[in-house]
Amino acid sequence: MNLKNFVLESYDEMKNKVSWPKFSFLQNSAVLVLVASLIFALFIGVVDLGFENIMTWFYDLF
Repeated sequence: MNLKNFVLESYDEMKNKVSWPKFSFLQNSAVLVLVASLIFALFIGVVDLGFENIMTWFYDLF
């Protein structure tokens, strides 16, 4: 009985009380996350490449 009540109340809350964002807002947010992720990945890649080159140069000295 308790589980049934929980499921029914959860469904009612999700349907009537939660404010869901508009689809266009979700699209804009997804594009923003994608662009930010790509910029971050490129930055980390450049830092890694630079570090690799510095370490290779350093080890070649010995």
